[in-house]
Amino acid sequence: MSEPATDHVLLRGLNDAQRRAVLHPGGPLLVFAGAGSGKTRVLTHRIAYLMAERGVPAHRIFAATFTNKAANEMRERTEKLIGRSCRGMWIGTFHACCARMLRESGSSVGLNPRFVVFDDADQMAAIRACLRALQISEERFAPRAVLSAISRAKERLITAEQYAENHHGYFEDVVSRVYAAYQEQLASDGALDFDYLLMRAVAMMKDNPEVRQFYQRRFDHILVDEYQDINYAQFALVELLAAGTRNVCVVGDDDQSIYAFRGARVDLILRFERDYPDATVVKLEQNYRSTQAILDAAHRVVSHNRTRHPKRLWTQTKGGQPIEAREVPNEQEEAVFVANRILTHVSSGGSFSDCAVLY
Repeated sequence: MSEPATDHVLLRGLNDAQRRAVLHPGGPLLVFAGAGSGKTRVLTHRIAYLMAERGVPAHRIFAATFTNKAANEMRERTEKLIGRSCRGMWIGTFHACCARMLRESGSSVGLNPRFVVFDDADQMAAIRACLRALQISEERFAPRAVLSAISRAKERLITAEQYAENHHGYFEDVVSRVYAAYQEQLASDGALDFDYLLMRAVAMMKDNPEVRQFYQRRFDHILVDEYQDINYAQFALVELLAAGTRNVCVVGDDDQSIYAFRGARVDLILRFERDYPDATVVKLEQNYRSTQAILDAAHRVVSHNRTRHPKRLWTQTKGGQPIEAREVPNEQEEAVFVANRILTHVSSGGSFSDCAVLY
């Protein structure tokens, strides 16, 4: 199949690296997308290309994002590019996609498809109820800390039974007891929490060959946004789904991984080429958001990370103010300095809305 002309609507305005990612013929594709490099644009144009030029039906595309906003934006942009609806395409958060899978096929593993999904408030209420039932003091064992430990276990696909066998210590023993009671509470209420959606979907595919083959044959292309922020359960789901066609496209940037505290595994994007030795790697290094002074300063900092994938952002944007670093003796002096700089800016005709304070 010949490639569309460079002025084709699907390629218009894309740089060379972006075009390579969009036109990738098939097989594993890893796109390192630096900050401000047009990541969302590449994903939407990739989906549009698959549908409009490669003839892939919408219902045979699985695209996982991390927020509903990102999913809606991707769908709207794709529909605008191809001029028709993307109805039937699986595009949404990992949790939404797993919930859909479990409602479709969960009965094969004894799950009532009319399950409810516990939100954070529901989970906290259930954890507190378990602590009371087990006569465990909330003052000594904070419900939030216990729930967080259970969540981390589920993200690693560790069941309550496995946790009890392999985690020992004063706090871990309490978590083990609460984990088991909490799972019983979920079952009694006909509910799953967000972490359990992923855990059950992965287990369903691993343990049921018919279900696994059904979803592997169902999707021709798997696309994942923000791959640097996935946890182990999400990785396992992608690996299972992609095992059929191996048409898996992941987009992310190891330099932007900031969610390790909630289970994100940046090593998973760095090992993609080991998991898929025949993978094509495309680096999006042209930045459309910042000046070169900012990019150079950021590079000087992040280049000290010896485990990162080598990349260097650049931009055609001219000008921009040099970065100023000011050292002050204490927090009070820092606050005074920041306030004075803002007031100086405003007194010179600027606006308070021009200023942002990060702390």
